[in-house]
Order: sequence, then structure tokens, then C-alpha cells
Amino acid sequence: MKIGLEKLFDEFTNMKVAVLGDVMLDTYWWGEVERISPEAPVPVVAVSKRELRVGGAGNVALNLQHLGAEVSLITVLGADDDGVQLKKLLRDNKINTEFIIESNKRITTNKIRIISRNQQMLRLDAEHIFDLDEADELLLISQVKKYIEEKKPDVIILEDYNKGILTAKMITAVISFCNIHGITVTVDPKRKNFFEYKNVSLFKPNLHEVFASLNIIPAEITEDQLHEIHQRLKEKLNHGVSLITLSEKGVFYKDGKGSQLIPSFRRNIADVSGAGDTVIAVASLVYAATKEMPLAAMVANIAGGIVCEEVGTVAINKEKLFTECKRLIVE
Repeated sequence: MKIGLEKLFDEFTNMKVAVLGDVMLDTYWWGEVERISPEAPVPVVAVSKRELRVGGAGNVALNLQHLGAEVSLITVLGADDDGVQLKKLLRDNKINTEFIIESNKRITTNKIRIISRNQQMLRLDAEHIFDLDEADELLLISQVKKYIEEKKPDVIILEDYNKGILTAKMITAVISFCNIHGITVTVDPKRKNFFEYKNVSLFKPNLHEVFASLNIIPAEITEDQLHEIHQRLKEKLNHGVSLITLSEKGVFYKDGKGSQLIPSFRRNIADVSGAGDTVIAVASLVYAATKEMPLAAMVANIAGGIVCEEVGTVAINKEKLFTECKRLIVE
């Protein structure tokens, strides 16, 4: 490795990152089930604890902040109580919210999960999934340009959850502006605008998204097939690096220098929620700092496994990640 792990983890504190995309409020209601409702054949959950967490693109930002980076979130929220709570959570976690827009034409996404005995029983989604209108779209593009001019970031992450923030026009404008200014731009895509992310530095789909977008019948994947998938993506996107997450099988990356299938490490998996957020956050930060894709993929793979050991969406613990990297990566 060209850079030691200790030096790398110290370098995180000098990095500036923005996350642009769909942010949401994750609401958890925890309780116990002791009876069935007399009104309908459904369990009655006696709620004992309520918890609010930052989700979606916000969770990517939270992971970056936990690693020590200076993080800004760029998005559009509804002008509502959920938006107020979400911005407070972000500020409490030292994430810059000055580039967030509030719109009375949208609502803030809130995903309410009801959990008993560490099992999710029900999820309620309050959200708008239509694209930003032209006025909000142009305003958000101007916020991105303002952020880049003022902060001069190391990397911008585009985090797409198909909620309408990352429109085709938004994607093209932001990537073009980043490339003009020499800023690393990485992507965690969803199917709707999958092939709009042309000319980015790093493209990180999961295997399911790749199958769906390339019209591949899901099957047991081989390394040769992953190479072919990268080539098909490269022809459409002209991107620098493919980083494909393979669930319990690990991650695969390929760039102009090489490729590798990195198996996941054995973990006590409790919940896979938010693992992709952690992977894109860590991979983006390490790649922007080092331009070493083998190292970025390895550290991101380890981080994704660590956060799966806890219930619900959680951000990576920097100290635990460093300890695991020292144990598992030979420098």
C-alpha cells in the first residue's frame, strides 16, 4: 500500500465532502407484542421506546462525519415538522445544513419502522417520489455550484433513492461542474436514472440493480461475468471505476489498473439496512484520499460488514473500523 492505515485514517479529518441526494428521517418504534387486537387479527405493539435517525443520503453523510470528514448535505426537504426534526438531527451530528433547501411543494420523507424483539413488523412510508419541479431543480443546482465554489471539496457523492432529488438534468449538471473543477464524483445509483451517471469517477451499484438495469436474468455470478458487466457499464457510462456490492459475497471492483473480487468477512448479521450507505461513504473517502481502488474496496467491504451487526440504520464506528482494518489488511 502506498499509504499506511494510520496515516489514511488521520487524513480523513482534512477532507471536505458533500452528499447530494435523497435524505430521509428514519423513525423507530420499539415495543413488545403480548396480545392480538380485538379490533382486527393484528398484533398489538406496546411501544416502549421511540427513536429518530438520519436515513438515506443523510446516513451517508453521517458515516462520513463519523470518519472525521467535514460534511455538507445538499438536498430538498419539505417545509414541515419532519424536515425541522431532520435538520436538527443533522446539526446535532455536526453535518452542515446550510445548503439544504426547504420546499412547500414536497414533504420530508419519513420511514417509520415498528420493531419487536429485534424483528421489523411493519414499515410506514410518508414521501413524495416525483421529480423536483424546474424551479426547485435550478435552485438546487445553484446550491451545488455555491458549495463547490465556497468549500472546494475533495469529493461529492450522489446518493440516489429514487425520491426525485437527482433528476436527469441535476445529474448531468453536477457531474459536468465537478469534472470541470477536478472534483472526484462518486455514485450510489438506483434504476430510474441508472444510465444518466456518465463520466463519474466511481460507480457503485449493487448486483440486483445491475441485473435489472442490464436486463440480466439473476443467477449465480462468476468473476468472468463481473468483468463483462463492468465492460457493459463502461460502454454506457464512460466512468472510471466500477464497485459492485454482492451482498454476503463481498464486493467486486474494476478500473483501468486492475480488478478484484473481495469476499466478505464472517459476521453476525443482524440487519443489512444502511450497509450500502456505509460502503459508498467509505469507498468514496478512501478513493478520494489515495486513488488506490484496492484499498478503497477492501476498507469499504470491511465497513459494510461491521454495520450489519447492529439492528437498524447505523453509521460506522471509526475506531472499530480502524481496528478491523489493522487485523484484516496486510500493509
